[in-house]
Amino acid sequence: MTTATVSPASEQARPQTLDLIELPDAVRDDLGRLLAAEPDPTADIDRAMARYHQIFARLPLDLLQRILDFGRHTDTAGVGYVRNLPVDETLPPTPENGGPATSKPSFVAEGVLLGLSGLLGEPVGFLTEKKGQLIHDVIPVASGAMTQTNQGSTVFLNFHNDIVHDSIGRYDVSNPDFLVLSCLRADHEGVAATHYADARDIVRALDDRTVELLRSPVFRLNAPGSYCRDVAKTDEVLSDPVAILNGPEDSPEISSSANGVRGMTSAAEAALDRLQAACREVSHTVYLRPGEALLINNRKGLHARTPFTARYDGADRWLQRTYVRRNQWTIRYRRAAGERRVHY
Repeated sequence: MTTATVSPASEQARPQTLDLIELPDAVRDDLGRLLAAEPDPTADIDRAMARYHQIFARLPLDLLQRILDFGRHTDTAGVGYVRNLPVDETLPPTPENGGPATSKPSFVAEGVLLGLSGLLGEPVGFLTEKKGQLIHDVIPVASGAMTQTNQGSTVFLNFHNDIVHDSIGRYDVSNPDFLVLSCLRADHEGVAATHYADARDIVRALDDRTVELLRSPVFRLNAPGSYCRDVAKTDEVLSDPVAILNGPEDSPEISSSANGVRGMTSAAEAALDRLQAACREVSHTVYLRPGEALLINNRKGLHARTPFTARYDGADRWLQRTYVRRNQWTIRYRRAAGERRVHY
């Protein structure tokens, strides 16, 4: 088995919505040497981010510009697949409780995650997701195996983008602009796939009537499963009526909740079914391996995850994730007291 696989259709038919970025071995080794010398970034996150800017500025100019352009332009790919990144020499067992690991001896993975994030914007946290941590460990948890959350494993995680509950009634305003997903350890069988469906490809695969419905405010997004489970203590906390698709035809924004979307009419419900089918049809497929990361534009498309078998034996799949925003100014109304990057 190769270290990772991108579906042939993804590479050949729609290269404009997936960008493959591979570091030369010498660059990987140089970054790894510098990151291995850095301490736990959570002790002083602003200092750490400044240092990671210095380190990642050593990337070859063409690679550096591709990552920067990915974050700042509307016509670029919706997902970046970065390969041949440095890794930690030693990993502790995958935490069984959802993390974070308490005995990790080095922080190369964290440096990779935050270094890439810093090229896209600023890592942010939300108290309702992983208790406000900036680095999310995405790990299967036995109690959440059947859920539409990052703790799940035995069910298909529906096509969605990461939304954030907001008392204003809109869950697609203060949510992250980007996600970075970095692989520390693959699942045992190597079958867990991450799908990404770009809104531009989705729209091309749908009929005009379905697109018209998806552009109408006849849907209510359910809040993230973590919010419903840990904060609201209920199954549903629905948003105000919203459209799934917004914006210009050549650069649409799309919003959908993994934890459920309610169509307000039978036609709207049927449009949701067609949306999920279109996502499966046009999506790029990546099997993440250690030393690989996905840069995901959280507004240009939807992502999903296939089922896999978790054994809870310390060797399960282990990803790290960041939420990244280009600008924190517009969400300053929900900044947590005494915090710069964490919001309620």
